[in-house]
Amino acid sequence: MAHIDDAQTQKANLKYINTSMNEPLLEKDHELELARLWREEKDERALHELVRSYTRLVVSIASKFKNYGLPLGDLIQEGNIGLMEAANRFEPERENRFSTYATWWIRASIQDYVLRNWSIVRTGTTAAQKSLFFNLRRLRAQIEGQAVRDNLSEQGINKIAKELGVKKKEVRKMEMRMLGGDQSLNNTITGDTENQWIDYLESEDPDPEEIVVGLRNSQTRSKWLSDAIEQLNPREQIIIRERRLNDEENVTLEMLGQELGISKERVRQLEQRALGKIKDTMVSRLKDANLEQLSLF
Repeated sequence: MAHIDDAQTQKANLKYINTSMNEPLLEKDHELELARLWREEKDERALHELVRSYTRLVVSIASKFKNYGLPLGDLIQEGNIGLMEAANRFEPERENRFSTYATWWIRASIQDYVLRNWSIVRTGTTAAQKSLFFNLRRLRAQIEGQAVRDNLSEQGINKIAKELGVKKKEVRKMEMRMLGGDQSLNNTITGDTENQWIDYLESEDPDPEEIVVGLRNSQTRSKWLSDAIEQLNPREQIIIRERRLNDEENVTLEMLGQELGISKERVRQLEQRALGKIKDTMVSRLKDANLEQLSLF
């Protein structure tokens, strides 16, 4: 379902867009000098001038994603995050234009936002799935000239799968997701009844006895997990706590690699090794607990 901004939000968006379009363009030499000042001296005024001059690029790219039904203002803000990331990573000594470099980061940031928010069901995370999500409609129109609500033919599925390098079943699955949309369980089943879809879902709630046993078992498992983590070396503990137990921030392998002074591939290896240690410890504790219960009989 498309999101429609209220009048006040639309007015604020229009004002921001107009301001962005009126920002002066930068000459290449001045642009590179601003980038050097930020990179070498952390000159915030230089950063602000560089970023402001390319907010028009953010608006232009964000407008291409407005058909996904998400607020234009949010798309622009996500694009600005990508623009800031580009400014932090840009290497002026290569003497490339900043706009060329920033375009990739802006588009990537907006695409990630669309994938996270287009549907309540996670749409895809791999590079192939992202490419399929953002190119399916365009390829449908090119291959068969079909409306969005028509089903693809088998020939069309084959062509799209081949062009994007994905499996045919992935094309079918993505098509179903994009054509189906999200439905609320609080919608009525028919127009002449007040019964909702949620009324017909079987309750999976445990009975009171299961709740009590579950709480006890949960506390035991939490204690085992805490003990297992304590047996890891300091670096492995950091990785597990940041990657698996951190609910506030999505810490990437690259971020941890920079923090620990190692490559992201090494972080991945250490993470897998630590998870293996934890699993072995938990399995051992579970076996001991089962043997203890058997000895009671």
